[in-house]
Amino acid sequence: MIEFPNHSRSYDRTRRAVRFWGHDSAIEASFFINEDALKRIQPDAGHDESGFLHAFDSNRDLICVAAAKVYVRGSRGSYDLVAANF
Repeated sequence: MIEFPNHSRSYDRTRRAVRFWGHDSAIEASFFINEDALKRIQPDAGHDESGFLHAFDSNRDLICVAAAKVYVRGSRGSYDLVAANF
């Protein structure tokens, strides 16, 4: 089962997404939630790095639930969350 104990996150300008990490025992997986998904979750968020990070922080529990649904153990090194996941 994937868990998200690490609250670090960062904005990836190249991918236009917030990156965060989950852990399944000793396996670490990277997750990216793109700007469109964050805008869907929080339409009034600022459309810059600070705004997207704030939207992520404000909706972390919802985002982690969606991330757990797309996670398949050992399947990939990273997972993308898009607006359709919300």
